[in-house]
Amino acid sequence: MPADSNLEILMAHYQQGDFSAAAILIDRLSPQLHRFFVAQFGSRADVDDLLQETWLRIHRVRHTYRPSEPVLPWFYAIARRVRVDHYRKSSRTTARQQALDEVSEIAAPVSPESGRLEDLAALLAPLSEGEREVIEMLKVEGMSLEEAARATSSTVGSVKQKAHRAYKKLRETMSATAFRKGHSGELS
Repeated sequence: MPADSNLEILMAHYQQGDFSAAAILIDRLSPQLHRFFVAQFGSRADVDDLLQETWLRIHRVRHTYRPSEPVLPWFYAIARRVRVDHYRKSSRTTARQQALDEVSEIAAPVSPESGRLEDLAALLAPLSEGEREVIEMLKVEGMSLEEAARATSSTVGSVKQKAHRAYKKLRETMSATAFRKGHSGELS
């Protein structure tokens, strides 16, 4: 794990006031954190705002990072909190807007950045927020069970359970899709 330990070294330097280390961390981790947010939000503006808010929070709380701990779960825990805060804020805003005026039933289409992101979002749609989060961390970001547990403030057992449930739902969804495609050809 030399790449991860390099991140810990960079974070230690950042804590000591080395802002060139911060710039390297931002360059290296922003794409991962960006993907973390893209899987949940279709709006590029929201994703960019969340990424910026994450780095601002990291800067404000960098003194709380313990150098003896892996840094990646610490970053994801902050990103997760930013995402939750954004969801809560947008829920409150939406509730207020609905109370002020009747919202039309027409939903604006979300334009994904690429077909792959749309496919990933569609594949993960049947999962609960917690299951989606665990799958993103384990399979998209390549985090270990321990890292995902730290990032979600839960136990390894809880992460395993969410992953197991998510895999089961994904298998069922994919089997149903394959079944429909197989039978749609017979009807033609």
